[in-house]
Amino acid sequence: MAAASRPHLLPYAALMGAIVVLCVGTSFAKSLFPLVGAAGTTAYRVGFSALILLLVWRPWRHPLSRADLGRIAAYGAVMGLMNLSFYMAIRTVPLGLAIAIEFMGPLAVAVASSRKLIHFVWIGLAGLGLSLLLPIDPGAKPLDPIGVGFACAAAVMWALYIILGKRTGHLHAGRSVALGMTTAALIVAPIGIASAGASLFHPKVLLLGLVVAVLSSAIPYSLEMIALRGIPKRSFGVVLSIEPAVGALAGLVILGEHLAASQWMAIGAIVAASVGAILTTPANAMAEEIAP
Repeated sequence: MAAASRPHLLPYAALMGAIVVLCVGTSFAKSLFPLVGAAGTTAYRVGFSALILLLVWRPWRHPLSRADLGRIAAYGAVMGLMNLSFYMAIRTVPLGLAIAIEFMGPLAVAVASSRKLIHFVWIGLAGLGLSLLLPIDPGAKPLDPIGVGFACAAAVMWALYIILGKRTGHLHAGRSVALGMTTAALIVAPIGIASAGASLFHPKVLLLGLVVAVLSSAIPYSLEMIALRGIPKRSFGVVLSIEPAVGALAGLVILGEHLAASQWMAIGAIVAASVGAILTTPANAMAEEIAP
């Protein structure tokens, strides 16, 4: 019986592994900020990820129409801006809270795709979570408004990423992501270079940047591909919704980011709203609602 359950549990273990590795990798990336800044770290993550994906998928072997190239270019541009906005956010906002705010993007898309009365409950719950991030708890450190603004921008970019990603759904997923990430790198790398300067090319820091890309993109993406083969998309989205809580724990353990009780409650409310929205959204509308 135990042996028979292992194949069923493997995809879920892979997805949990992807979430944990991603949060650990992002925490490690934040430790690079004093060396190359948030923009430089984003350039590492996106640039090295693009190189890895290009080597794996070799998309140049499959020519695309001009229309599809335009779709991928828009998809990749949003991908790059989403990564940059998120990394700019976690300069001053604790990791778990930044992830929770960013999750408002896919949550909005999930709710908008199926207008049910119950979805107003999830909107209200998410709004409650966001209100708990306001400086009303004397035990909570006030959040930097600029950092929160960048987290909100990342949420908008994630929503656009989902919408634009669906327009490339008829293409091979791996090759689309490789070309999209390459487009993202072409946008983000010049910003990172302008921000970090020559320090971005120091051999030791370059190696650390490669580690960030592997932990934040290559390994999580590979594990998610394994998970998607054995987990229904609805269940995939539900499990992925715990990422803000995992991010908060990673921030606490690795970065020493202590949150107030109200901030933990905010994360819980947003996670619950995300799970509720997914469970009450028709399966045929859930194809890519929470696809990172």
